[in-house]
Amino acid sequence: MKKLAIVGVDLSKNVFQLHGADGDGHVVFAKKVSRACFLKTLGRLPACIVAMEACASSHYWAL
Repeated sequence: MKKLAIVGVDLSKNVFQLHGADGDGHVVFAKKVSRACFLKTLGRLPACIVAMEACASSHYWAL
């Protein structure tokens, strides 16, 4: 398995899209997760950069 370097998060009201990439930008995974499972899913990933879109709802997750 490729080493995860960054996870991109597309925030939504109920379902979030997660896209993981290695250091070279190659896709490691892409999946949908519910709002209820978001933090649990991130907690299972190895330490990496998490990049979220900059909108009003992203401020809640940054805290």
